[in-house]
Amino acid sequence: METVTLTIKNQPGLYLEANTITPDAFTGKKAEEIAGLPVYVGREEHRLGDFFEISGKAGATPAETKIVVNGDLSRVKYIGMKMTAGEVVVNGNTDMYVGAWMQGGKITVNGNVDAFAGTGMKGGEIEIKGNAGNYLGAAYRGDWRGMQGGKITVAGNAGSDLGTFMNGGEIIVGGDVDVHVATHAEGGKIIIKGNAKRRLGGQMVEGEIYVFGDIDLMMPGFTYREDVDIEVNGTKGRFALYEGDLGERHRKRKGQTIYGKLYQRIKA
Repeated sequence: METVTLTIKNQPGLYLEANTITPDAFTGKKAEEIAGLPVYVGREEHRLGDFFEISGKAGATPAETKIVVNGDLSRVKYIGMKMTAGEVVVNGNTDMYVGAWMQGGKITVNGNVDAFAGTGMKGGEIEIKGNAGNYLGAAYRGDWRGMQGGKITVAGNAGSDLGTFMNGGEIIVGGDVDVHVATHAEGGKIIIKGNAKRRLGGQMVEGEIYVFGDIDLMMPGFTYREDVDIEVNGTKGRFALYEGDLGERHRKRKGQTIYGKLYQRIKA
């Protein structure tokens, strides 16, 4: 696998829209060609090389290309957007839309990400070693298609509106989450190893939520069914099973109504 290294040298005055930082856009290019790829600050078009020192060369295909991005990227958006294969490693904090609509490959962020990471994600993997902002794995505003496939892992905490309109895939949060989890979800799995606040599963049709810690307030549309012994992400335990949102429409499969499922771990 060939590696291209980007190190930020000039911070943008506003925010840098850098959706060309993907293995797909870099494929087959040398450093000087990559430097000429377009990026935007507001309505102004610039060259990627105006903001980054670039070394190395890309592989012949996206799958053979690895990108390493170094520095303070808190004003850089869209890293890994729509990538189909390959690898991106971000060494620092970065702004919104990391891995948005990605279809394959892997993104590792050794820092924090802002809102809308993995929005509309269809495949691949995002690993966030720090915290994630709001709308992780959710739908873009005004859309009804959230995360559809792939896997997102967050070592720290995540913000509000996690997995809104989620249809598939898996999100694992090692810490706590804010309000509104899996709103309008029609599939997928969300695992929260810390605590959750409230409004989990509002208008949820299908899918699974697992909470290892406390829930501040359970949605009234969820009803307790039974205690179950299950293994979740390598951890065995006893969980209280709730089904809902009972006020939402629900499909039937083989004559049985399909509900969203919320599991909360029972403390010993």
